[in-house]
Amino acid sequence: MNIGFDNIYILIGIILFLSTFVRSAFGFGDAVIAMPLLSMIIGLQLATPLIAFIAATISLIIVVKDHKHIDFHVTWRLVISSLIGIPFGLLLLKGVSDNWAKLILGVCIVLFGLYNFIKPSLRLDDKRGIISLFAGFLAGILGGAYNTNGPLVVIYGKLKQWSPEKFRNTLQGYFLFSGFSILIGHGLAGLWTTEVLKLYLFLLPVVLIAIVTGDHIHKRISDDRFNQIVNILLIFIGLILFLKSVHSIMM
Repeated sequence: MNIGFDNIYILIGIILFLSTFVRSAFGFGDAVIAMPLLSMIIGLQLATPLIAFIAATISLIIVVKDHKHIDFHVTWRLVISSLIGIPFGLLLLKGVSDNWAKLILGVCIVLFGLYNFIKPSLRLDDKRGIISLFAGFLAGILGGAYNTNGPLVVIYGKLKQWSPEKFRNTLQGYFLFSGFSILIGHGLAGLWTTEVLKLYLFLLPVVLIAIVTGDHIHKRISDDRFNQIVNILLIFIGLILFLKSVHSIMM
């Protein structure tokens, strides 16, 4: 299929608007939308650092704008324990099949999303913050091994039954750290090419409009509807992980 130069930019803009809107409105889910689509259009070498730049931009803007709604006590526990977990994840990467681990993780995420969608009363009591340390540690392991630290932190936030404001903004506090860590890694790996930076700056206005639009929806959506959509996003992410893993195993 032949796609003209202008049409490619339009396609990329639409994809990034949609993925950024979802992240701004609900706190996560941008990468699972943007990554597979952009990889097909511009390739993995461009898509990976571009999405990382945009993800860090989203988190930074939301954190600066809505820092009052961030639970920083939880954020620092998640960040510190994730740092501790990453080396264990790198060790795990050498001993456990990537595809099978992601398949199991995908099934767990889908089951959690379905259960929480049907019976949303499941609540986690973590007054001492011990569970947040454990969740961050596991997220670090998954991040170090399979680059999938996000879902576990999202599930922790769901179990805490935070308000939509606290849920979205506290997640951004965590993702801001992980996002900038990924950016630094990409820079050290030589992925900050002139082409990536030009593409990022060219598409930045689209991203900013999507952030504002998503924030507008976020502040007007009811708590029940917000929670339903978060569960749907979790189910979607779990299914993507599951299906990609099955495809890789069968190849």
